[in-house]
Amino acid sequence: MSQTTKARTIRDALYEVPGPKTRRKMVIGTAISAVLVAWGISLIVQRFYVTGQFAPKYWTFFGQASTWSFLLKGFEGTLQVAFVAGVIALALGLVLMLGRTSGIKPVAALCRVVTDFFRGVPSLLLIYFFFLVVPQYGIKMSSFWMITLPVALAASGVLAEVFRAGVNAVPRGQVEAALSIGLSPMRTTFKIVLPQAIRYVIPTLISQLVVVVKDTTVAYVVSYPDLLQNARVLITNYDALVSVYFTIAIIYVILNYLIHRASLAVSRKLGVKIID
Repeated sequence: MSQTTKARTIRDALYEVPGPKTRRKMVIGTAISAVLVAWGISLIVQRFYVTGQFAPKYWTFFGQASTWSFLLKGFEGTLQVAFVAGVIALALGLVLMLGRTSGIKPVAALCRVVTDFFRGVPSLLLIYFFFLVVPQYGIKMSSFWMITLPVALAASGVLAEVFRAGVNAVPRGQVEAALSIGLSPMRTTFKIVLPQAIRYVIPTLISQLVVVVKDTTVAYVVSYPDLLQNARVLITNYDALVSVYFTIAIIYVILNYLIHRASLAVSRKLGVKIID
């Protein structure tokens, strides 16, 4: 396949290939931005130095095995919430998409309202609902479910739209062909449309885990011992705000980067082209 016949990406469709003059402007803009970022970082580092944030007492406790063991327990808590919330969000998102595309007007309308509601309501507000409102009706939940269910519900609305985009990407002619040979609409959906739709959106579904992981950082509201909650304990014990938050930020960046790379690897394996 020649270069001119390669599949077009979203970037190709939205933007023209920059010319020599535009490329020079981009290089100059990038260089200026890099200088400004470096200058900003230097100011931050200088301020930390002046305020004594580089003093050994704020960093030496990271050399203790107990510190990393404590953080590892929090990291395991974060992964547990993210995994369970991700599974629930995938299942509920798929159900909402199937309901919305079922052709049954009352069901489609209900699923659309539920999807838009979960997409529009912040996960933190849902967490407060499960933490403050639900117990008033005699329903007792552990802190794990008080953080997992809200995160899953918030993500399910987004995933429902991701699934629907995958369904819409399946050529309509395949659906018409399946119906013409006698397949029922349900069998057409599950045998023809859904397998292709899921294949199209698997990289996006994996990338959505980044959002789920980020949403777990508000677990402190329900005192669930995740990575950030355990970090707050370290800050209290060692009075080391900057060093602890800096270390935790690096851990989250690495985790989310690995999830992103996993989505790219899956997309290449499936032959689904996405922008890196």
